[in-house]
Amino acid sequence: MEIWSMCRNSGSVRSSLPRAGDDRMTVRQPDREAPADGFVRHGAVPDILAAIHDPAVQLALWQRPRPAALDWLDRLNWDEIADIDAAIDGPDYHASLHLLLRDAGYPRTLPADHLMDEIAALASRFAGVMACQKLRLRLEVIETDACRKFHMDYVQTRLLMPLVGPGTQWIDRSSGENPPVHQLAAGEVAIFKGRLLVDQPAILHRSPPIAGSGQRRLLLVLDPAD
Repeated sequence: MEIWSMCRNSGSVRSSLPRAGDDRMTVRQPDREAPADGFVRHGAVPDILAAIHDPAVQLALWQRPRPAALDWLDRLNWDEIADIDAAIDGPDYHASLHLLLRDAGYPRTLPADHLMDEIAALASRFAGVMACQKLRLRLEVIETDACRKFHMDYVQTRLLMPLVGPGTQWIDRSSGENPPVHQLAAGEVAIFKGRLLVDQPAILHRSPPIAGSGQRRLLLVLDPAD
């Protein structure tokens, strides 16, 4: 039997699905078969993100490398960087992002402007896809396992983009009893549909297990806030 718990404060619904390397548990099949085209749409162009509006789709994935202009992030001293959790309002997100990045300790240099431009462009694209202007933005430095269980967030949709370190992991429960674990690469952009729009979750995700490894992650999260 599978047990779900709703974690409203963290915006997620978590399941008792197995962790990587756990041979004692298997993943229960969803209650209905996958649609002919599957629950996931992926492609190398940003327009693929609009596929999240397909009722059958639970993950729209823009597959791309992290822009080279952001390679400097790998050399940041993360002890000097604070997490960001704030509401931002469009249609132009640059002014809000400039202040947020500055106050969080990001350098006041041209490279930091590239980060601001990248986030602003992605926020504008996500706002367009979701037909909203106000977004909740989180830019988090993560060094724990955080949400270590596979889950579906208790939201309508959520955009995730890993920027540094191991990316978010996800599974498709419709692909068998022991579905492969997929992992976002740095720079890839994923819109996950949440529990508020999905009756029978098939695509679940989690933070990659990094506790005790010395690794750190930088993760961008956007939610509609209208």
